[in-house]
Amino acid sequence: MLTLFIGACAALGLAFLLLAVSAFRRRRPVASAAHVLVASLFLSAALLSGFLGASLLTYQRLTHEQPAADLAFTALGERHFRVVIREPRGYTQTLDLRGDEWQVDARILKWHGFANVLGFDTVYRLERIGGRYRTIADERTAPRTVHALHEPDRIDTWEVARHASGWLPFLDAKYGSAVFLPMADGAVYRVTVSQSGLVARALNAPAQAAAGGWK
Repeated sequence: MLTLFIGACAALGLAFLLLAVSAFRRRRPVASAAHVLVASLFLSAALLSGFLGASLLTYQRLTHEQPAADLAFTALGERHFRVVIREPRGYTQTLDLRGDEWQVDARILKWHGFANVLGFDTVYRLERIGGRYRTIADERTAPRTVHALHEPDRIDTWEVARHASGWLPFLDAKYGSAVFLPMADGAVYRVTVSQSGLVARALNAPAQAAAGGWK
């Protein structure tokens, strides 16, 4: 639907540009200027929609709970860990974190039922991972680490939705979701995402031992 909208706006923009040229040749400057203005509006709408569409492509479609990333930890020192993050799309990052626990944040966009019928599924994007401490005192004084999991967009669909929510009646909800669990040497966790947000599960014995009674 977004592709059709972009194509329609581009076609209308070009059509009004041709009308502007025709009016100019017939020495009708007012009509020519009006056609140029309308053409500019349609072409600008097509360009903006193209940027938004490119941003939206960086989000993953979500129709049911699905894996978002696997996290494998290796201890480098006291409260210092290296994490290898593997996403289902094949993207891998290796990062250093400091703290007692890890936290992953994501953005989620949900659409109204009518938009879903048109093909707009709920989408998500992992945004960042950071280390955190169990006590407030350590959070205030100990070294902090946080890393982006996605490069910034020229035009961010999330920010557009946040500032223009009144103009997007087909958008049902936009919210952030986060999950955190203890870091431990050799621990492997899986982060999954559903309509209600992120979920983290221990995949091996070190992770289960570190998580203990966490649910």
